[in-house]
Amino acid sequence: MEDSDQRARQAVEALLAGDTMSKALGIEVLMLRAGQVRISMQVRADMANGHGICHGGMIFSLADSAFAFACNSHGIKMVAAGAQIEYLAPARLGDTLIASAREQFKTERLGIYDVTVESSSGTRIAEFRGRCARLRAAPGQA
Repeated sequence: MEDSDQRARQAVEALLAGDTMSKALGIEVLMLRAGQVRISMQVRADMANGHGICHGGMIFSLADSAFAFACNSHGIKMVAAGAQIEYLAPARLGDTLIASAREQFKTERLGIYDVTVESSSGTRIAEFRGRCARLRAAPGQA
């Protein structure tokens, strides 16, 4: 494993340790490299909307977690500054969704990341683009 990938794993593991939302969703990390991540989540009954399909907020949360892990994989604390999502197909109960994030642009202060969400059968569910900014320390903190 390259040094950058090892640093990425350490950074994401530290972030994930306190990420109760990703844990509650049952998100698992499948692949991790500097600037790239692939995660999965199974669509449960408690994630359904009134139509009996996966709630869009759950799909957004999965994509947002992939985005967060990818943009923090360089060991610099980053937070979302904006995001948008396009829903392309419904996700069904029982589906395993896979979110693949990839870095498009990065500086020490900001970045742009694209995330594709697909079902395990290969159906493209959503496309997400996130913009991140470096987290500034609160006054009095290092």
